[in-house]
Order: sequence, then structure tokens, then C-alpha cells
Amino acid sequence: MRPTTTAPTGTAAPDGELTVTAAPLERWHEVVGWTAEEGWNPGDDDISSFHAADPAGFFLGRRGERTVSALSLVNYSDAYAFLGFYLVAPGLRGQGLGLATWRAAFPHVGARTVGLDAVPAQEATYRRAGFTAAHDTLRYTGRPTPGARPSPDTHPVTAAHHDAIAAFDRRCFPADRREFVTRWLTTPGRTARVHLRDGEVVGYGVLRPARSGYRVGPLFADTPATAEALFDALTAQLDPADEVTLDIPEPNAVARTLATDRGLTPRSHTIRMYTGPVPPVAAGRTFGVTSLELG
Repeated sequence: MRPTTTAPTGTAAPDGELTVTAAPLERWHEVVGWTAEEGWNPGDDDISSFHAADPAGFFLGRRGERTVSALSLVNYSDAYAFLGFYLVAPGLRGQGLGLATWRAAFPHVGARTVGLDAVPAQEATYRRAGFTAAHDTLRYTGRPTPGARPSPDTHPVTAAHHDAIAAFDRRCFPADRREFVTRWLTTPGRTARVHLRDGEVVGYGVLRPARSGYRVGPLFADTPATAEALFDALTAQLDPADEVTLDIPEPNAVARTLATDRGLTPRSHTIRMYTGPVPPVAAGRTFGVTSLELG
């Protein structure tokens, strides 16, 4: 049976004080600023791809014209959704604003399984809300050391690769997110690489600038050697002083070895949690998740 998802425990804001509505893209940039202040290190222009994935799934709580709370619930399919950006403006926490926003927004997901990445301090809160921990996600950061000679099988992504990359992505992610993947690959300023074997896509990765350094995600590959070739191709043109961040599912020990071998060290972790059954994926192919906000 799918667990009943309820609001986290807390005190609700008094009636009439808070208005919760779906937010257009231009109103979400303030929330991205909050995430930077919280140390999330958002990628440059991540939000344009995030918001387009489900424009009706980004909720803001407002008192008058002031934004005071936020929550995203992106419906990827009829069976799967992902929760992120659960925040209350600094200085206004402890007043029940997050709880009230949660209650107003959560009907958007219906009966879907919902995933999220919880900071350790909030794990118990999400457990009370019906979420179950699946595994840790470890954040590795550092200045990448040079890898092996570039592989001739790793190529810059072109439009001709998009459909095959989306099909490969579906094996690694619980839902088909073809439109999101295309946007993620083509956002200006990003580096995207694909690895081919006998003309078939066997891995891909994206490097994007962030508030601090660069982020790699996703990094999906069928073998450790493919993941290494992609990581090296993505980071080859960076300045030696540039830091790179990679978020790795803790069960993938080979991915952790890759990060360590390339000079990255663990800095923090989150807990991947779900409300119900998750469509099966090739978990061993995930050497780096796309993002902690949208899975």
C-alpha cells in the first residue's frame, strides 16, 4: 500500500495571512537566491529547465506582495513526482508558513510516488510525513586532477544525439523526461558530452557553471570506464583552480572511487526518500545525479 502522505508536523499559519499559488518563472528567481544563501550552490539558469518541466508545480506562499515560502512538486509522469525547494524566507521560520504551503501544494501530485533529497536535519520531519529513506547522496567537491587521454568515443552532444540520450536517460531515471533532458543539454553556457559504442549511446554527462565553481550532473554511464571518459571530457577545459561538484548515490561505490581518483572529496550528504514504490532503474549507471532539487 502506498503510504499516506501528510503535512510535516508543525503549527499552521493563521487563516488569511498566507496566499499560496503556482508561480511563473520570473517569480522563482528570488527562491533561487535563497538556495544560494543556504549553501545549495545552484547551477546557473537551472531554474529555466526546472520550471519548464512542470510550470504548474512551483508554489509560492505570499503575505501581500512579499514572498515568504516556496515548494516545488514536479510531476514527471502519471506515477512519479519530485519535491524540492521546500523553503521559508530567513527570519520567518517557525511560524507554520512551510506547513501551510505544503498543505496547499501537495494535492498537485495526486497519488504519485514522490521523491526528495532531504538534508539530515529534516529527515525525521519527512519520515513523519510518510517518506521512507532509500539511500544517502554524497556531495563530492574539489579541483579535478587530469584523467587519461581523451577517449575517441566521447563526443560533444548535437541535436542528432538528443533522442538516443533521452532513451538512455530513461533507463537511469524513474520517468521519461525527454523534454527536460533536451533543455538541460542545450542551455547556454553548458558542456554536454555523449559516449558512443558501435554507434549506440552508452553514457552522457553535463557540466554547468554554478554560483561556486561547476556542477557535473547527470553523469550516467553503462560502465566505470565510460563514466571516467565522460568526466574527463567534461572537465578537461577547466582552469586548474576551478572546483567541481558531483552528487553521487552512496550505494555506487565505483562512482565514489572515480570522484576520489579525480581529486574530489566528500563535503556533505542528503538522504533520498520516497513515499511509495519507485519504477525500477539501472541504479549502477548513476555516477552523478542531475540535481538535488528535481532528482
